[in-house]
Amino acid sequence: MSADCIEALAGALQGVANSTAAAEVLCGQFSNYALASDLQGTTIGLNTLYLTSCGALVFVMHAGFAMLCAGAIRSKNTIMDAAVSAVAFYILGYGFAYGVGDKPNGFIGDALFGLARWKPKNISAVSGVGWQNWFFQWAFAATATTIPAGAVAERLNFNAYLIYSFFISAFVYPVVVHWIWSAEGWLGFARAYPLYTHLFRSGMMDFAGSGVVHMTGGLAGLAGCIMVGPRMGRFDSNGNPVEMPGHSATLVVLGTVLLWFGWYGFNPGSQLLINSVASAAVVGRAAVTTTLSGAAGCLSCLLTAFFRHKAWDLVAGCNGALVGFVAITAGAHVLEPWAALICGLTGGWVFDAVCALFLKLRIDDPLSAAPMHAFCGAWGVFFVGLLAKREYVCDTYGRDCDNTYYIPNGLLYGGDGRLLASQVIGIICIFAWVFGLMSLLFAALKAVKLLRISAEEEQAGLDVSKHGGSAYNYDHGLGKPDKTGAIGL
Repeated sequence: MSADCIEALAGALQGVANSTAAAEVLCGQFSNYALASDLQGTTIGLNTLYLTSCGALVFVMHAGFAMLCAGAIRSKNTIMDAAVSAVAFYILGYGFAYGVGDKPNGFIGDALFGLARWKPKNISAVSGVGWQNWFFQWAFAATATTIPAGAVAERLNFNAYLIYSFFISAFVYPVVVHWIWSAEGWLGFARAYPLYTHLFRSGMMDFAGSGVVHMTGGLAGLAGCIMVGPRMGRFDSNGNPVEMPGHSATLVVLGTVLLWFGWYGFNPGSQLLINSVASAAVVGRAAVTTTLSGAAGCLSCLLTAFFRHKAWDLVAGCNGALVGFVAITAGAHVLEPWAALICGLTGGWVFDAVCALFLKLRIDDPLSAAPMHAFCGAWGVFFVGLLAKREYVCDTYGRDCDNTYYIPNGLLYGGDGRLLASQVIGIICIFAWVFGLMSLLFAALKAVKLLRISAEEEQAGLDVSKHGGSAYNYDHGLGKPDKTGAIGL
């Protein structure tokens, strides 16, 4: 309390009884108000820094995707994904995902297109979630858009890539986001309406996007690789698969490590806030469960590959780690550490089984993007319905476990199955929406001959035929590609 403040007010209150005491009370109130204002500003700044930093970590994952994709395919097809998601998400996507206009509904957003009419009410006085929220959510949209590139690598027309990237970022992905993550969404656990209005009085729980992000991206990739067909020479005349190994295990490892690093923004960052003890506990728990699930997935696929080939397969271990991360993303906030280990371990089995099935069906997915993201993402969503812990649900979503009669939790934790049923409905709806729409888009592109490159271009490789030259340059003129894309010494 400032002595100058008391002196000034006491002088102004001359003639008033007990003017000094009154001045002390008023100055004390002003001081408390200033302190509260400072604390509120600090809280908003802290949350803004946290969310922006986590969004940057998620964006770093694109370097990981680029390295992983480059290493897992042949050297003549080393391209870096083009980015159209920022513009698409700005113009339409964010509005469809989170826009709440005059007539909000549970299916799709109806405001904030092009961030128009962004008002102070869009920024929470407590959390500060405002402009930075667009940045963080765009990083997730860009991730969902990048995933399909691995499934259609080496033969997709680049024009088709630009078209489907815009379509996913602007419409397909945002609608799924609105269903599950928006406060208005009909499917989400955190729906801002009384519990009796939620699906099965529960709703689907997907913390950081095993379903919203990974299933969406993986199913888009599945539709693409089915429609575009396998690479030339991938299957012999009898339908048996022909090995087409990637050209650089080093790039695969580097990509995996970058993705692992970025996942600490992806999962812990999905808490959005860090300014309370409860939020800090969720963030820390998400980091622990993410780590354990990724490690378990790595060991699961590594051991499966060893039993199959009697050799330690480095790429299999890298795939397994990513599988573990994809699977835990839905429940990183509500699963115990031991459950995270089981999630990653079993996710590895799901991945290997689906990869084997794809080969039987002659589906060519060079990076196994669909088995990893679509099917292991679905497994992660389902797993939450089995082992979500009631106490952790309350911590994350601000529920009062002691005084609330019903809190949805995992079936194997004594739950009544409503959460599990919601998870299953969510999986079915995402599959129908994404796979249906993307199949129609790819079919249309195929009909107008925009989907696949020519046989000559595929033989030369996309880097030479579409992107102006090889990704690798050699000293002294040795190993430079000729006009056909062949390497000659």
